[in-house]
Amino acid sequence: MERVINILLVEDDLNLGFLLVEYLEQKGMIVKLYRDGQTALTGFKTFHFDFCILDIMLPKMDGFTLARKIKALKPKVPIIFLTARALKEDKLTGYKIGVDDYITKPFDEDELFYKIQAILNRSGIIASDVDNMYNIGRYIFDYKNQQLKLDEETRRLTETENNVLWMLCLNKNNLVHREQILTAIWKDNDYFSGRSLDVFISKLRKYLSGDPLVKIENIPKVGFILQAP
Repeated sequence: MERVINILLVEDDLNLGFLLVEYLEQKGMIVKLYRDGQTALTGFKTFHFDFCILDIMLPKMDGFTLARKIKALKPKVPIIFLTARALKEDKLTGYKIGVDDYITKPFDEDELFYKIQAILNRSGIIASDVDNMYNIGRYIFDYKNQQLKLDEETRRLTETENNVLWMLCLNKNNLVHREQILTAIWKDNDYFSGRSLDVFISKLRKYLSGDPLVKIENIPKVGFILQAP
């Protein structure tokens, strides 16, 4: 499985928002859609995002303010403004904040996708995240080498086990929705994929049973939370 990119999309036009979610998820990305700036900021603080796509004219908090607050929390996260505002002053304001690109509506979806890819490649976010080691209580999870270590014991994970645990680690102590995992790993959200996911969650629970402070909580019909110090 290639590195899955989590995108924060803030767009108050629901029709456009849903179209973008569908398009980007078909490209293998995970997208969370928010309709106003304040809710989007809360979401950014709650979940892990690799990339942000922001409109400027938003309810409750405009895109400029939202971008500044996001950059204050995570300076290196890439941001694209996707907006109907085409004034030179707006573009300059965006670049002064530190956004990576400014795209005016109407726009071409493929162009947006390739700009996202180019920015991710240039920023090195994909490589740096994948190389990370994750602490799960007493365990050390080595995503790159598909290893789960507890003291002197090392378990080699299958590719699917590795990817499910990685998605849980990215949002440790926060909810990961079932459909997010299924779409990213199984490329489907049907009954059989869901049953397969449950089997892998059971396996991971067994693997992590050596630390009583580590738990994978099931929120029925919603998702899972990896609880760990």
